[in-house]
Amino acid sequence: MSNDWTEADIPDQTERTVLITGANSGIGFEAARALAQHGATVVLGCRNRSKADEAAAKIDAASTSGTTEILEIDLADLDSVEKAAKEFLANHENLDLLINNAGLMATPEQRTAQGFEMQFGVNHLGHFALTGHLIPVLLESGPARVVSISSVGHRPGRINFDNLNWDRNYSPWRAYFQSKLANLLFTRELQRRLSAAGAEAIAVAAHPGGSNTNLGHENPGGIFNTLMHAAKPVLGPLMTQSAAMGALPTLRAATAPSVGRGDYYGPGGLGQQRGHPVKVGMSKRARDDQTARRLWDVSTELTGVTYAI
Repeated sequence: MSNDWTEADIPDQTERTVLITGANSGIGFEAARALAQHGATVVLGCRNRSKADEAAAKIDAASTSGTTEILEIDLADLDSVEKAAKEFLANHENLDLLINNAGLMATPEQRTAQGFEMQFGVNHLGHFALTGHLIPVLLESGPARVVSISSVGHRPGRINFDNLNWDRNYSPWRAYFQSKLANLLFTRELQRRLSAAGAEAIAVAAHPGGSNTNLGHENPGGIFNTLMHAAKPVLGPLMTQSAAMGALPTLRAATAPSVGRGDYYGPGGLGQQRGHPVKVGMSKRARDDQTARRLWDVSTELTGVTYAI
């Protein structure tokens, strides 16, 4: 293995089944492409069928050994999440890798089908529910992995249990930071429960740093956000790396044999914004086990999904 971890370091993925949410573009697409090229059966979990078809066609054209399938899923609708999980279980006997990748960043105030704040609902609750529905097959698939995609934005994040759904004083960025902190707290508590159950499956996390993707394409409003949104076409290429580079932390967390329980990977460059993937640290709030357990209990109540561990 080289000092700088790249796609060439991905082990053979033949006979592995992978499900990636938000796989039609950005980090999800690049991860799906790389895993298919290394032999995996990659299920693209996407909301938009036509975009998913286009992505699958591109991956199939570039792949030499793996295959792709499409699973329609809308993480902003828990009924859609449950339906998609049932469809997956009906067609697959194993799930070796679940990558909870789909996400939103600093969007204008919106609500999910069940009335949750959109970023918390999609980034956290939708993936909490999906993983819960699929946990039986993950447990049966030996050393399976659940990779959840967070962000350096988790660091300023706080879980405000008194206003978790942003029913008042909505802030696009604070809502995003909260959802990304929730991703790490979920990973931590999921790993605690997997370990307690003696499971071979592990929960890990990754973040892409500053990557050139469609994330954050909506202007949430306000003078600062409007100025930054207008400057993105100019500043973006200077401040970000390619989506393929941004996908490397996800791919390392998903496939490297050295990855341990609860590990977190991100770019190794300045500020974790660019560079090859390395193991990185979490904020103190992300390592708060009491908050992780409370968030788990609240998430179970909100989604109605109970884990079989």
